Order: sequence, then C-alpha cells, then structure tokens
Amino acid sequence: MNQVAIIGASGYTGAQLVQLVDQHPSLTLSHVCVSASSADANKPLSAIHGQLAHLDYQLSPVDDEMLDTLCNDVSMIFLATPHEVSHDWMPRLMAGTARVFDLSGAFRLKDEAIFSRFYGFEHRHATLLSNAVYGLAEWYAEDISNASLVAVPGCYPTASLSALKPLINNTLVDTQHYPVINAVSGVTGAGRKASLTNSFCEVSLSAYGILSHRHTPEISAYLGTPVIFTPHLGNFKRGILATVTVKLNAGVSHDEVNDAFYQAYADSPLVRLRQHSPKLDDVVKTPFVDLYWQYDPASGYVVVTAAIDNLMKGAASQAIQCANLTCGWPQQTGLLL
Repeated sequence: MNQVAIIGASGYTGAQLVQLVDQHPSLTLSHVCVSASSADANKPLSAIHGQLAHLDYQLSPVDDEMLDTLCNDVSMIFLATPHEVSHDWMPRLMAGTARVFDLSGAFRLKDEAIFSRFYGFEHRHATLLSNAVYGLAEWYAEDISNASLVAVPGCYPTASLSALKPLINNTLVDTQHYPVINAVSGVTGAGRKASLTNSFCEVSLSAYGILSHRHTPEISAYLGTPVIFTPHLGNFKRGILATVTVKLNAGVSHDEVNDAFYQAYADSPLVRLRQHSPKLDDVVKTPFVDLYWQYDPASGYVVVTAAIDNLMKGAASQAIQCANLTCGWPQQTGLLL
C-alpha cells in the first residue's frame, strides 16, 4: 500500500482529500496534518468536519523537522495549503522520495513575472517551477505519470479548460475574438477561513475579480490564447457552472464541433458529454466534469457549459486522478464506487 500524507487537512479541500484517500483501495492515509500555527492543530478531524465522524484522525502539527522526514516516510504528499506555504515548503518536500501534489497555485504559472503580479510575492524556486507538471488529468496524463511535482489546477481553470481545449486543439476557434468565460462558484471556493465576503448573510450572486482574477493567466497559459474570464460568487455551498462563449472560424460545421469533443474525451471516464445543459446537482460530490455545447453556424458562435464540483474535480478528486496516473492505475480508481 502507498502511504499518504495530507497537509492542510482541516480545510474544505483537505477534508475532501481525507475522505477520498481513506476510501481508496490502494492508498493508506498515515499522516493527517495542519501547519504548526493552525488553531486546529492536535484536534480530532471529526470535531471540525462532522461528516467524517466515522474516521479517527488527529490533526498533527507540521514543523520543519517533520517536513524533512515526511518526504521520505510516505509515497505521496498532498498539499491543501495556502500558496505561500506550498512555495516555501516545496524545497524541503522535494528533497525526498515522495511525489508531491500541490493544490495551491504556487507552481502552476511558469512565467515568474506574471506569477508575482497575480499572487503578490516573488517566486524563488525557478527549477522546481520549471519541473512542475500541470495536473489537468485528461490533457497531460503522460507528463503527470512521470512527474515528481504535480501542480493541481484551479477549480475555475479546470472547468474552463475542459470546455475550451477540444475546440482550441482542433484549431476551430477564431483567435481574433477572445473566448468569454462567465463562471459561478459556491462559497466553499473561498476556503474555510471566515470573512465578511463569505458570510452567509453577505453572500449574494455577484461578479468579482473583474479583469484581474489570478485564474485568468492560468487559463490563458494552458489554452494558448487570451480569454475574458469573469468569476461570480453564488449563494450555495459547492459547485461551479461555467458558460463559455466562443467565436469559431468561418465554415466550421456541426460535425467538426461534435467530433472535437467526442474525440478529445473518448477515453476519459470522468468526463460526461451531455445531451442537455448540466446543472450543479448533476456533479456536486462527484468527480465528473459535465460538458454540453450548442453551435450556431449562422453567427459562428458556440456556447459550451461545464459543470464541476469545485472541491472534487476542481481540487481533491483531480489530485487523486493525478496520483492514480503516477502509479499506473486507471484515473477513476477510488473515485467511482
């Protein structure tokens, strides 16, 4: 069995990882951790996340000494930590034999200047950054399978790229017109730490991060073309619905659009191509991305809708997909019961 450590297990994504690793047939959860400064250190995980009351895990505080031993004591380390923490800890973690799956944004963007602009601090680990593999499982499976450090994609980019890459990779998109992405996320996307913006009485459907959200350069970088991305906060717990509007090249047919999606995801068990626009209830608490598209040849526009659970396919279950790939197992192992 592969021994696993999860750091940042008290958060929503970390708790979801605990559940997925615990149910996985070939993984054993040996370390459930939080940073030493966390108020949750030494608490039972069940005291924080009642849905895990059947699991007996204690939240162990992590210090530098533990990082130095952990990287050789386990096969895999999952980081559900803030960007700065993942950035600062990565040299220690990569000094050992464990594969690291980082769910923060610290190692997704290859351009250090863009990283600094959108994340607010300078990246100091250029070699690790260049070696990190982007963990969009359906599109970079071979690279992931050989990776020591996997940068698991953000939730919004997962939905957006899943919708757009079949069209872009088949050169169907008119690149003179930026794809326009409007996406709505549940409040768990903001994390567990309390703030006024994610307080229940304050949340109302609204756009934020307009023309400035840090996921915009991530989407553009792995799509290969600029986009207009506008995120929205919805008054529900979990899930993302992205509506993507794209101008295609003149003369593109219905069959070309359909073939782009069906060929791209023919061997992707966690992508469901739907016959009608998906809703969040279809995907919440599942590892799927559901896609639907409608094309108007007269105008040349296609609208693609993508639905995911932000804590699952947008974070934890995609990290498990990547772990499965590094072990040579089917991507859906431990995710479809």
